Parts: sequence; structure tokens; C-alpha cells
Amino acid sequence: QVQLVESGGGLVQAGGSLRLSCAASSGTFSNYAVGWFRQAPGKEREFVATITRSGGTSVYADSVKGRYTISRDNAKNTVYLQMNSLKPEDTAIYYCAASSNYYATRENSFAYWGQGTQVTVSS
Repeated sequence: QVQLVESGGGLVQAGGSLRLSCAASSGTFSNYAVGWFRQAPGKEREFVATITRSGGTSVYADSVKGRYTISRDNAKNTVYLQMNSLKPEDTAIYYCAASSNYYATRENSFAYWGQGTQVTVSS
């Protein structure tokens, strides 16, 4: 079992950048694929990005491709989401999640979830 804690959210102007962190406080992080999801007000939670256990492969939603970068440091039990060129439509609560699969993108493949961190992008 793994416990996840997100950090790094905040308020930023459009065009700005933020880096989110997802730290595992227990478990062997390298045993899990990790994904980022987001939920905007009044909308369903949606996939943002995922990274394999080793960090060798990452996949992005079309809406963030070219602007976001997911990475991981298994020695630090941490996954990062670098978000650049932020837009108001990126405003949401961002969640990280861990899957025991080597690779996962579907929400129901992720058994462990953090509490979320708010990202607000002003226009």
C-alpha cells in the first residue's frame, strides 16, 4: 500500500508555470505507475498524464501535450508534474494516483489517490 501527498498548487497568471509534486510516504514507489488527474468545477475528473514504474515512458492528454511534463525520482519517492504555458482552462484540483500496473491511464486502474492540490490560473 502507498500513501500519496500532493503539493505545489497555487494561483498563477495565464502563461505562467507551476510544478506539482506527489510524494509517497509509505510503500516502494518504484513498484507503481503514477498518474495525474484533474477535476474542474462542475466537470468529471479527467486524465492528465502518466508515467511508468521506471520512468521510461510517459503519456499525456491531448489538452496538455507539449505544455506539461511528468517525471519521477524513485530515490526520492516523488513524481513531478511540470506545467508550463498555463491557461485558465487548466484550473482544477489536481490529483496524483498510483497503480500497481507497470503502465496505466484509466482511472479505475489506480488504487491509491492523494487528497489533491488546487491549481488556479487567472486570465
